This record gives sequence, structure tokens and C-alpha cells, in this order.
Amino acid sequence: MSNKPKILVLGAGYAGMMTTKRLSQQLRPDEADITLINKHNYHYLTTWLHEVAAGTTTPNSSRVMISDVINTKRVQLHFDSVVEIKKDEQRVILENGELSYDYLVIALGFETATFGIPGIKEHALKIENIDSSRHIRDHIEFQFARYSSGAEKSEDALNILVGGAGFTGIEFVGELAKRVPELCKEYNIDRKKVRIINVEAAPTILPGFDDDLVEYGQKSLEERGIEFRIGAKIQECTEDGFIIGENYEEINAGTVVWTGGVQANPVVGSSGFDIIKGKVTVNNDLRVPNYENIFIIGDCSWVMDKENDRPFPANAQSAIQEAETCATNVKALIRKESLQDFSFDYKGTVASLGGSDAMGTIFDDKKLYGKKAKAMKNVIDDRYLFLVGGPKLVLKKGKVKFF
Repeated sequence: MSNKPKILVLGAGYAGMMTTKRLSQQLRPDEADITLINKHNYHYLTTWLHEVAAGTTTPNSSRVMISDVINTKRVQLHFDSVVEIKKDEQRVILENGELSYDYLVIALGFETATFGIPGIKEHALKIENIDSSRHIRDHIEFQFARYSSGAEKSEDALNILVGGAGFTGIEFVGELAKRVPELCKEYNIDRKKVRIINVEAAPTILPGFDDDLVEYGQKSLEERGIEFRIGAKIQECTEDGFIIGENYEEINAGTVVWTGGVQANPVVGSSGFDIIKGKVTVNNDLRVPNYENIFIIGDCSWVMDKENDRPFPANAQSAIQEAETCATNVKALIRKESLQDFSFDYKGTVASLGGSDAMGTIFDDKKLYGKKAKAMKNVIDDRYLFLVGGPKLVLKKGKVKFF
């Protein structure tokens, strides 16, 4: 039996994959045994799931086989579901066994947050993973097929209702603005019969974006047929749609999708970690308070920005950066070196609006619109592919076409 320290990484999302990649590069084989635990044998690009859900890309396009990018001579891959983390016993209980650890990295990703809205959990579809996104795509097309065949008479069945106008919600309706005309042509349905309605309780779409960008994004989407109901709280989600606003207006639709927010994987809370507003607040070195050998990163945690007294953004960009710090700190613990505090390096945010349109900021808040923004969005996506899989993965999966 090996006397080397055992490192377990739970979850192969952005944070888990990058941590595993960096650990395998930074630690010598004689320094530690590294195991990556994931439910599936593939890693999926979460920031592409809205395209899968809309049907503008295929599930396989957003999926990467883990063994293609992780050195299996250096990392043991264990495909199973995490049931519970016994943090005081340094064990992880799986559906099909258990594993012990010396150092643990929890990067189990998210589940959808319903914010207590009645009916969301039971009736709304969610963009959570490959399977749920593919189900949304198939459900939308099924509604079109039923209406075209005459099996469904109500035009409400063609309506697509999207709750939440944050990043995922807006990128999703942007893809729908591209996909719906294609479906209408395929099934010989008048485009005017199909409504795509986005409902948001906040006073604007994309809260946190600059006013100019918000105005551009909303106008672009409205010109392509997206309807917005801004400042309208969802009171309830029913089998038929949403009940919204102070007047309890009912909007019916054949497809209802909720994109309103995320929280930590439920295993984290059920394992006894202290959950605050859906996630665990970790120390600035990314360790759990009172547990020197446990790190929580990605969608499962909050990392506080001490200068501004608020959490750093929780997105793919921060997850990738947290992974770099996490791997460095695990290595430091093993080598008995000083740990680093995480510091988020903001590189900008670009939101796709469907097709060749996008908008956002890069670096020192330089604003980009239209095709330039879309090109930058593709570069950002391909940068992650390069970090995790090198040029080969960029050529295989990348969005920037070199020839």
C-alpha cells in the first residue's frame, strides 16, 4: 500500500478539471496519489449548455472525454456518484463504495436554486447538465411536431417561457431567436404564432451589466422576436406556465424553462458543511474554516473579496482561476510551504445574444458589441479548451475556425 498522500478531487466541472490538470503537472509522481471522482466519464462545457438546450449545437459538441485531457498515468479516474463526505473521518462515501483521503477538493458543481417559488421544482425544465439540456431541446421540437400534425390545437403550446434574465437566461433566449425560425420553417408554422417570453423580477435584464450593454442586448433580442416582462416577480409556476406580477397575470406556454440561479450541490449541505445563501463561504486560501485539508471551489463556494466586502463573482472564469490557486495550495501543504490567498483577476465578461451577435466588456471595461463581441466570446471559450486540453482540443472542439 502506498504511503503517499491521497488527494481526492470531487467533480469534473471547470474547477475540478483544472485543479486535477494542474496537480498532475505540478506534483511529482512520488509526491502524491491523485484521484478524480466524477459521475460520468466526460466533462461538459457548462457555458455551452444553453446552446444544447436551444438545439443550436449538439450534445457531443459540448462534451469532452475526461481521459482525452487528463493524464491517466498520473491520475486515477473513478466514475461514481458522491453520496456523503465524512469530513471528520476523511472519507468520501460513494454509491458503489468509499475512498479515504489526506487532501480533499470539493468541486461538485451546482443544482438549480428555486428561491422558494412554488412549482419551479415540479414543473419547470432546467439547464443543469447535458441530459437536462437535451431534454429541453427535444421537448421544444416535440411541441412543434404536435402542433404541425394537428395533435395540438392551442397556439399556447408553441410558446416558450423563460424565467430569469441573468447570463444563462439571456444567452438561452438568444439561441432560441436563432433556432425558432428554423423550426417554424421545418414544421411549416407561421413564426408569428410562436412567442418567446423572458420574465425577470429585477428592473433590468442582465443585472450588473453596464446600462449601455443592457440596452443594446435587450434591443437586439426584441428585434428578433423576444418578449420581455421586466420587474415582474414570478408568483408561481404551474403545469401551464407562470403566474407573474402583483396582478397575478397568467402566461401559458408549452415549454417552461427556469434559469434563475444556482446553489451548491446538495451533497455539500447534507454532509454538514455550513451553507450560507446556498454555498459555503471558504477562507481566502479556499479552505473550509476549521478544516486545513479540505478545499471547496467553483459553484459550491463563496470567496470573499475583502476590499469590497462581497463575494467574488461565481462564474466559469472565477472557477478556473480558483482551480489554479487550489492546486498551488494543495502542493504547498504537501511540501510544507506557505499558501496563497485567492485573488480574482477580472478579464471581462461577454454574453452571447445568439447567432453572430454578442456584447460585453474585456480587460479595462472596454465595451464590445455585435460580431466583434461574438468573436471575443469564441476566443474566451477556446482559451479554456486550450488550458485544459491544449491545441488538439481547440482544433477538435473550438469555435474559432483557423481554416
